[in-house]
Amino acid sequence: MRRFAVSALLFVFLVFALCGAASAEPKDYKGKIGISLPTATHGYMGRVNWWVKKAIEDWKKKSPELEFLVVTADSVSKQAADIEDLMIKEIDALVCFPFDSSLTSVIEKVYEKGIYTVVLDRGTTKPVYDVYISNDDEGYTREGTKWIAEQLGGKGKLVIIEGIPCEINTIRVNTIKETAAQYGLEVLDSQPGMWNPEKALAVMENYLQKYPEIDAVYTADDDMMKGALQAYKESGRKDIKIFLGGAADKEVLKMIMEDSNPLVKANVTYPPDCIATAIGLAVLGHNNQVLEGFYQKKLPVRITLAAELITKENVKQYYVEDELNFGK
Repeated sequence: MRRFAVSALLFVFLVFALCGAASAEPKDYKGKIGISLPTATHGYMGRVNWWVKKAIEDWKKKSPELEFLVVTADSVSKQAADIEDLMIKEIDALVCFPFDSSLTSVIEKVYEKGIYTVVLDRGTTKPVYDVYISNDDEGYTREGTKWIAEQLGGKGKLVIIEGIPCEINTIRVNTIKETAAQYGLEVLDSQPGMWNPEKALAVMENYLQKYPEIDAVYTADDDMMKGALQAYKESGRKDIKIFLGGAADKEVLKMIMEDSNPLVKANVTYPPDCIATAIGLAVLGHNNQVLEGFYQKKLPVRITLAAELITKENVKQYYVEDELNFGK
C-alpha cells in the first residue's frame, strides 16, 4: 500500500511539473529529440501515438527551437534500423518505447554515445538509459482482481484473456492468479488474446462452450474486452456478472460514466500519456534541467506510474474528450 501511495504521489508530481513546463511561458530549451515507438496496430498504441503528437505540440509552443523526429515501426528489426538512423541524424535525446527487450543492444549504442536516453514500458535487459519510466504491471492487475473479488463477495469463477506472451504478460497473469487465490476466486482458464478483439472474441467463444458457469472475465486490455463482450452478447447467456479490461479506453470510460452497460463498471489505468511524460523528461534531461521543486541535480533513474482504479465516482478525472478513439 505504501508503494502504491508513493507511486501515486510521484505521478501527480510529475504530471503537474511537466504540464507546467510544457505550457509555461516560452523558454530557450533546445535540442533534437528522437522518438521511436511501435506502429499503432491496436487501440492502446493508437492512443500512445496521439499523446506523442500532443506533447510535441505543447513543447513547440513553449520552445520553438526544439526539433522532434518521430519514427514508428511494425517490427523489431525496423525499430532497430530506425534508431540507428536517428543516431546518424545526430539526435540529442532519444525516447524509445521498444517492441521488446531485444532492442537493448541498439539502445545501448545510443546511451554510450552520450545521447540522453529515456526508455519506457517494455524495458531493456540492462540499465542502458538515463531514465526508465514504466506503468505498474503488478499494481495494474492486482487492483483489478481485488475489485472483482469485492464485487463478487469473495467467491466466484474467473476466466482470463491474456495479451501477447511476453515478460509483461507473465507478470500480469501471475499477479491475477496470486491475487485471485488470496481473495477466494477460482481461475478457470487463461488464454492469449494477442491484444486483438477478434482473437479475444474467439477465445471467449471457446470459454462459453467449455465452462457452463462463469462469474467474471478479466482481459488484459479494453480492446480484448470489447471482443469478449461481443461473444458473450451473441451467446445469449446471462450468468456473467463482470467484464473488466484496462488502460482506460475512451469508449469504455464512457460506458462507465453513462452507466450504459451493467457488465462494465470499472477500469484500471495504464496511462498511454506516459509517452508524453517521457518526452518531457527527455527535453529536461538534455537541457540539464530537473522538475520544479526537485532538489536533486538529475532526474530520477526509474519512475513507476501508479495503477489507479476507475469507477463511476472518479471516471471524469480520466476521460480525455479529444483523445484518439482508435479505429473510429
